[in-house]
Amino acid sequence: MIEKMQRDQARTDRTRTILIVVGSIIVGLAIIAYPAIRLIQDSRTKNQALTEFGVAVSAASCDTITDDAATGTLDHKPDGTPIDYSVSPPSSGSHYATWAPFDKKFYTLDDRPPVPNLVHNLEHGYTILWYKDSLPQDQKDQIEKISKAKLPDSSNGKFIAAPFRETDGKPWPAGKNIAFAHWSANTSGSDKAFGHRQFCGSVSGDALNQFMDKYPALDAQEPQGG
Repeated sequence: MIEKMQRDQARTDRTRTILIVVGSIIVGLAIIAYPAIRLIQDSRTKNQALTEFGVAVSAASCDTITDDAATGTLDHKPDGTPIDYSVSPPSSGSHYATWAPFDKKFYTLDDRPPVPNLVHNLEHGYTILWYKDSLPQDQKDQIEKISKAKLPDSSNGKFIAAPFRETDGKPWPAGKNIAFAHWSANTSGSDKAFGHRQFCGSVSGDALNQFMDKYPALDAQEPQGG
């Protein structure tokens, strides 16, 4: 009887050991495979047009574009200086002397720089897609894919997607979760410059593509840089 119990215990121990080893192998393979899968996905996304992500512009509930009188050209403030913007999200204005990194195109709440850093990018011809931080994760995932997709030639690659908190500025129109912003240069024969904003209810690469074509990167206060 004792020998049988010992054999049963030994068998149980072997089974447990095998399960632990197999489980460890599966976890290890998953850890190795995940970055590889992301690289493959990102490679595919890089060759996809913006229009393949989100809904069509006709289904995005986008408002008419708003033109804001632009201010703040070359008005650089020390980082950390409180700046209040007259429109939300800002499409121009005073901004910090430091811009957000030119090579980063997607931000979350965890790594987004202050708004005035991003306004400096607008001065250099960037289009910013602001999204409400309360947006469902599946739509945030679509925005991240947009940031990795093939941007229109008009953008010169100058694009950033970043979250917008309620505390960052005045409330947006009801039902709008996405906002595009661009800061244009003075128009020919005019002494006025404008910022441009467009609000949409849903993520739409189609709507973004049209906005970026309408306001290209070279139409900027300082098109050099970035």
